[in-house]
Amino acid sequence: MRLLLHATRCAAALLTVCIASAPARDKSVWSYEGGLFVITNGSLPNGPCFRLAGRVTSGDFFDHLKRIDKESGTIFRSGSEAVETFPEQLTLSFLVHDHYDQTCPPREENPDAPRYLTRAMMSSLHLYLYWKRGVELRPVENVERKYFAVRQIIPQAAAQVHDLPEKLEWAYEYVVPSGGVPLTDSLVLVLRDDENHIVARVAARL
Repeated sequence: MRLLLHATRCAAALLTVCIASAPARDKSVWSYEGGLFVITNGSLPNGPCFRLAGRVTSGDFFDHLKRIDKESGTIFRSGSEAVETFPEQLTLSFLVHDHYDQTCPPREENPDAPRYLTRAMMSSLHLYLYWKRGVELRPVENVERKYFAVRQIIPQAAAQVHDLPEKLEWAYEYVVPSGGVPLTDSLVLVLRDDENHIVARVAARL
């Protein structure tokens, strides 16, 4: 759980600094220590805005992985060995919580819309995972959920004393089969509501 909380607080910064480019003559080298970080904002129709943030890991696989972009093409290496595919499985961990910024629809359009995520709202959402190659999306099969928790951002007792709404954070962890999938493919996360509207979408890519 501590790792998941760390991913939420740092994902925005890590997205720009952990995958650093180091030009060397005719090539650039990209490192992926700590995994692939994902972050996006979403919103429910006539409902609250939220943030989804997390990462994709697999043991120390990404800690040693480098992408080398040369004029002749792109290659991936782990140490001195060339790598072409993901390991047998990946771990996808992410958090969802309320979040408001300039990307949210103006409240004036629907001032009575709920401002905070509730357990019922989150229970109505469905996660879909795809492998993306070009414009092609292939559903990921045999995904296994390993962890789920709901944490109170504001303890209920404190919320009652100060007449505040219940504010929660949802934590998820999934095992994603990935054996034989090329490193050039992206893992796409899509959240849909009960009416099949896309409420959030983000891709983990090398």
